[in-house]
Amino acid sequence: MSITPVTLRRPTDGDGYNLHALVARCEPLDTNSVYCNLLQCADFAETSIAAENDQGELIGFISGYRPPARPDTLFVWQVAVDASMRGQGLALRMLLALAQHSAEQGAGFLETTISPSNAASQALFKKAFAHLDVAYTTRTLFSRAVHFAGLHEDEVLYRAGPFVASAAETDLKENV
Repeated sequence: MSITPVTLRRPTDGDGYNLHALVARCEPLDTNSVYCNLLQCADFAETSIAAENDQGELIGFISGYRPPARPDTLFVWQVAVDASMRGQGLALRMLLALAQHSAEQGAGFLETTISPSNAASQALFKKAFAHLDVAYTTRTLFSRAVHFAGLHEDEVLYRAGPFVASAAETDLKENV
């Protein structure tokens, strides 16, 4: 199997529509409005990462933000990888590059929520936590009964850290 060359970079508002299309192709991810995706790419560019192929197509994206009450934390909202890129480790490469960049900006903790049935996301984040050499805790953040009227699975919060930036600085404009 050959690995497709990918450029990891900071997103721009020009990625918003393409992000919307990427997420729509990545079931079972929740789609948001194009406007929401534009805001993710513009206002949350420092805490998100885009992956594009040699043709300049958006083939991966992680959206995140730093919660105002926890500025030392990167909260990863959504991880999307085009079907053509699955199995090549792109999600892990993006996540580790984003964690490195966030650590350089002062965030030493990583959080995300994962539904109990989402084994792929659980494996991704556990692998990332192992690479970062950090422990993690879990707890139900949003429950099916209280927050989703029984219509959605629980969302379990994973919190890992603290981690620090590695000695080698990462520029989000890199080929991997």
